[in-house]
Amino acid sequence: MDVQITRLDNGLTVITDRMPHLRTAALGVWVRTGSRAETPDQNGITHLLEHMAFKGTRTRTARSIAEEIEAVGGELNAATSVEHTNYYARVLAEDVPLAVDLLADILQNSVFDPEELEREQHVILQEIGAAQDSPDDQAFDLFQSTAWPSQAIGRPILGTPDSVTSFTRASLEQYLAERYRGPEMVLAAAGAVDHDDIVRRAHDQFGGLGASPAADVELAAYHGGEGRVVKDLMEAQILIGFPGQPYKSRDYYAAQILASVLGGGMSSRLFQEVRESRGLCYAIYAFHWAFHDTGLFGVHAATGEADIAELMPVLVGELERACVDITEAEVARARAQIRAGLMMALESPAARAGQIARQMLIHGRTLTLEDITARIEAVTADSVRELALATFVNSTPTLTGLGPVGAMMGLDEVTARLGKPVRQLASA
Repeated sequence: MDVQITRLDNGLTVITDRMPHLRTAALGVWVRTGSRAETPDQNGITHLLEHMAFKGTRTRTARSIAEEIEAVGGELNAATSVEHTNYYARVLAEDVPLAVDLLADILQNSVFDPEELEREQHVILQEIGAAQDSPDDQAFDLFQSTAWPSQAIGRPILGTPDSVTSFTRASLEQYLAERYRGPEMVLAAAGAVDHDDIVRRAHDQFGGLGASPAADVELAAYHGGEGRVVKDLMEAQILIGFPGQPYKSRDYYAAQILASVLGGGMSSRLFQEVRESRGLCYAIYAFHWAFHDTGLFGVHAATGEADIAELMPVLVGELERACVDITEAEVARARAQIRAGLMMALESPAARAGQIARQMLIHGRTLTLEDITARIEAVTADSVRELALATFVNSTPTLTGLGPVGAMMGLDEVTARLGKPVRQLASA
């Protein structure tokens, strides 16, 4: 990796990773703001702003933005998450100047035309409608809001129909001024890029950004509990979750490995026991979401109504077993999966640009492959079992179900099964 970093006077960080064998580049601006930076009245504004950035600037119409990037065979897009928003381009090496110019323009000179705003609000209402028609999306929204009730981190990224239609040009301009500040932004590029050239262009085109940091977001307070929505559907969506590890936690990679051992692939415990051996569901997997101050560990299963009563004890039983009998061989396999994913990402300029940008926003520095590998290799079966015990026993679970979930085990029974039996097994 050939990483260079420059911080402009206004706090914006420019970071590049030159890949000399390539003739293309991926670059973008990552902003330390997402849905959890919103007040209740602002729910969905980060995502709406991301959409509106492409709808015209002082010198470009929405159509000309699209035509300019596509005229050189490039791509320009954006995405919103809980903690970050990113705007990115993929272009040939000779078109990097155009990409920087377009990114600078849409992020600083968007006009938020009221007619365009009304149209885009309608588009997002359709997006919300599609999510509401998706049992999977509904189940995860319920899961997050149960884990973190009445908190920004527990609210949907898309917002609600009422919140989205309430936003005005003034709302967008105020949010942009408050959150899109130099210290909160990283311009990252990877591939056929020249660091000094991009720094000069960033200085010229992003130098006017405010130099003071944005206000801190509220700290998350995990709550947990039960959420159950009984609906007439063919399939039930069931999620069980627990507090997870923040990005900077010493147990972050232990949590990633625990998720992999439990439900990270076809050789994982949940897939083999629940699907392959018993045929109780089609889809089942474990996951670990990390944020700057919190995390969420979970298991998601989709099954038919007739199999719920048998599925639940098996699922909880696998969580119990993870506390006491995860083996070094399983941990070694999970370590290999994570390492391979990291190595494969290093071959993609888009993945590398995203990786170094997120590292700067989260850690304030880049992490070498050797740094990351050392942390992964330090995880042992003992440390994974200890984390499983602390995670599954010493906290209130988040249990949610959507669909024909009348027979789903309740929170009290899940908590009881994960308490006393696990302690007995652990002390045996």
